Amino acid sequence: MSAVLARARKKPVGTVTFVAAGPGDPDLVTLRAATLLREAEVVVADADVVALAMSFASPDTEVHAAVDENGLPLSHAARAKVVADAAKAGHSVVRLFSGDPLLDGALQTEAAALAKTKVAFDIAPGVSTLTAIPAYAGIGLLGGKAREVRIVDADDPGVVWSQHADARVTLVVTNGADRAVEIARALLEAGRASTTPIAITRGGTTVEQRTIASTLGELAAAVKAAKQAGPGLVVVGETVGQRDKLSWFETKPLFGWRVLVPRTREQAGALSEQLTRFGAVGVEVPTISVEPPRTPQQMERAITGLVSGRFQWVAFTSVNAVKAVREKFDEYGLDARAFAGLKVAAVGEQTAAALSAFGVRPDLVPSEDQSTAGLLEDFPEFDPIFDPINRVFLPRADIATDTLVAGLVELGWEVEDVTAYRTVRAAPPAAETREAIKSGGFDAVLFTSSSTVRNLVGIAGKPHASTVVACIGPATAKTAEEHGLRVDVMAETPSVGALAEALAAHGDAMRLAAAEAGEATWRPSKRRGAARRKAT
Repeated sequence: MSAVLARARKKPVGTVTFVAAGPGDPDLVTLRAATLLREAEVVVADADVVALAMSFASPDTEVHAAVDENGLPLSHAARAKVVADAAKAGHSVVRLFSGDPLLDGALQTEAAALAKTKVAFDIAPGVSTLTAIPAYAGIGLLGGKAREVRIVDADDPGVVWSQHADARVTLVVTNGADRAVEIARALLEAGRASTTPIAITRGGTTVEQRTIASTLGELAAAVKAAKQAGPGLVVVGETVGQRDKLSWFETKPLFGWRVLVPRTREQAGALSEQLTRFGAVGVEVPTISVEPPRTPQQMERAITGLVSGRFQWVAFTSVNAVKAVREKFDEYGLDARAFAGLKVAAVGEQTAAALSAFGVRPDLVPSEDQSTAGLLEDFPEFDPIFDPINRVFLPRADIATDTLVAGLVELGWEVEDVTAYRTVRAAPPAAETREAIKSGGFDAVLFTSSSTVRNLVGIAGKPHASTVVACIGPATAKTAEEHGLRVDVMAETPSVGALAEALAAHGDAMRLAAAEAGEATWRPSKRRGAARRKAT
C-alpha cells in the first residue's frame, strides 16, 4: 500500500512545447507562441532568441540559453535532456527555436531525442522563412510565368542544377547567400537565361535586412559592389523582377537607421515603437531618472486637499506628474472618482492619454501650442462669481520653471506648486554606446526636452557632427544649439509622435536625394566622412 501511495504522490510530468520563433521580426511571432511563452515556467531558447523569449515571458519565467559553459551551442541530445529534466520536475516548458526549425531539421532531431526520454510534446509552428523573407524583400513566389516553387538547400552536395533550368520555376535556395555567384554560374550552365532575375536577402524581416537584386548574368558584379557577406536566402525566377513595384520594407523612410532616444526608461519605449514603424532601431539611453520627492509631506497635504475640495483646478504638465499623483492615489486607496467636481488641465497628447488611462478626461488641453505657454493661452481667468474656489494644484518636477506659476497668478489664481517627483541625471551608458555617440555610430538623436540635451552631453558627450539632431520644440532646439549642435529637424507640434514623423520626413527626403544622386546609402552613419557644419 505504501508503494502505491508513493507513486500517487509523485509529481506529474510537466508539459513541453516546441515553438518556432519565426524569421526574425518579433511582430511575426504567432499568437500561440506568445501565449505559450507568457505561460511557461521554463524556456530553453536558442542563443539568438533569448532576448525575444524574455520580451514575451512573464517575470517569473526561467529563461535559459541552449549553450554550454563556454557559450557554445549544446548538442540536440543535450538540449533535449535539459528540456526533459525541467518537464520531469513538473514544469511547463517551452523549447524556443530560432527561425524555422521544421525547415532546417532541428526540430525533428531534437524531438526524436526527447522521445527517448518518454516525455510527450506539442509543436507550435511559426511563420516560415521561405515565405516571410521574400515577402519582406518585395518578392512573390508565383504569378506571371512562374508556375512552380522549388526549395533547394545549397549545402546539399547532391543538388543537380540542370534540373532547375525551367523558366517557369521559382527557385528558393537556403544557405546559399555566400555561394550565390557560384549558384548563378551553375544555373547559367544548366540553361537558364542570363536575364533571369535573382535576389539575395540577408537579415530578412529585421531592420538589418539587405537585398541584392540583379540577374544571373550580372550577379557577380552586383555582389562585388555590395560588399555583403553572411547567411541569407536566395530567390531565382521571373517574380523577382517585380520587386521594384512590391518593395515596401527596405524603402521605409528611416530603414536601418540607429536612432538614439535619450529619455527615461518608462518614456522611451513608446517613441522607440514609433521609430520601428518607420524602419529604424530605437536605442534607448536613459539620461534622466525619476525619483520620489525627498519629503512626501507636501504631496500628501495636496492629495488630502484635492479630496476635501480645496482646489478648483488640477494642472498636469507631464506624464510623470500623472504617474506621481496616481501612485499616491493607489497608496491611499483612491481612484479617479476623487477628481469629481474638479477641473483638469493637461499639456500634451501623452499627458492627456495618461489621464484617460487613469479614467480622467481633461477639461482643458491647449488647442494649439502643446506647452505651458499654450496652456496659459487657453487657461481661464479667475472669476469670483463663477469660480467658488481660486486654487490650482500644480504637481510638477523639482526643476520646473516658474513661468507657469507666474502666468496663473496673473490670471488671478492662487497656485500650490508641489514637487511631485525629482529628476536626477542617470548613470553614463556603456563605453561602446558613448563611443558610438561621439564617433557617429548613430544616424540620429531625438531630444524631447532641454534637460535631455544637457544630461546626454553630460553623461556621454556631444553627438558626432554627422548625426541628425531632431528636437521637440524651440526651447529644446535652443539648448541644443547652445551646446554646439546643429538642429536639423524640429517637430511641428511639441509631441513625441510629431517628432518621430518629422524625422521620418527628413529621412525620406535624404533617401530620395541619394537616389537621384545615384548614391547607394542615405544613412548618416554611413556617410559621416562628409562632416557637417556645426551651429555657431
